[in-house]
Amino acid sequence: MAVRSAERLRAAEEVVAQLRDGLGVVAVTLPPLRVDVVTLASEAPYPLVDMGRCNLDTALRLAAVLQGLKP
Repeated sequence: MAVRSAERLRAAEEVVAQLRDGLGVVAVTLPPLRVDVVTLASEAPYPLVDMGRCNLDTALRLAAVLQGLKP
């Protein structure tokens, strides 16, 4: 069981790193971005990514980036 948890943690941390890098490319930083350790310990198939709270400026920049991705 500990091996599975370690694998899940590594996979989740990799996703968080990729998300952090991708957001950094568009100058958006979410300081609380991390793996939610409570869901890591649960029986859920995948842990959640905690994106936390951000200030209004960060929310507006993120919204602008996402709107730029609309088809």
